[in-house]
Amino acid sequence: MALKLPGVGAYMLYRIAFFFVMLTTFAHAYGQTGQTGQTKAENDPWKLWNQPGVHAIMRHATAPGIGDPSDFTLGKCNTQRDLDSTGREEAKALGARIRNKGIKLSAVYSSQWCRCLHTAEEMGVGRVQELPALNSFFQGRGNRADQTTKLRQHIADLGPNDKVLYVSHQVNTTALTGVFPDSGEVILFKLNTKGEIDVVGRVPAID
Repeated sequence: MALKLPGVGAYMLYRIAFFFVMLTTFAHAYGQTGQTGQTKAENDPWKLWNQPGVHAIMRHATAPGIGDPSDFTLGKCNTQRDLDSTGREEAKALGARIRNKGIKLSAVYSSQWCRCLHTAEEMGVGRVQELPALNSFFQGRGNRADQTTKLRQHIADLGPNDKVLYVSHQVNTTALTGVFPDSGEVILFKLNTKGEIDVVGRVPAID
């Protein structure tokens, strides 16, 4: 049954109905835009990285191949799989992005493998310190459980104002975070109230 209002013609009813439709549409669109903008801000890895208590672990930049040669020797880069020119450029570019985004790192720790040390050095975001717990345990060269436990303890011992970047390998990063990272990818994490690792974001090697 059609709605009839005393003294109100059909044209006026049309104008009123049109007004309410436009008002409802605008309100819905505004709500969606606000929600989307808020979600994007919350998911921005650079904003997340700048939050207190958020640290990062990354897989070294591109180093062609798998594992290391049979004559692998710690401290001798010519016996190890190392970064190629692409990997070095990736590391430099990531370092520039970190600086441009205003990420202030209190420390940079690296595996003693040359491809990790060179990744950290090429990034140029702080003095590079070697941390054996970050060394690869792929191909039986280390101990997964022991090294992961030591790395967790290192993280637990950090101060409230620390913001640390760890440069390591795929196997170490996965053991700590459960994430299988790409070469040069950064995984952002923090400790929850139970002392467990919570992944909060990811920064790709290349935007």
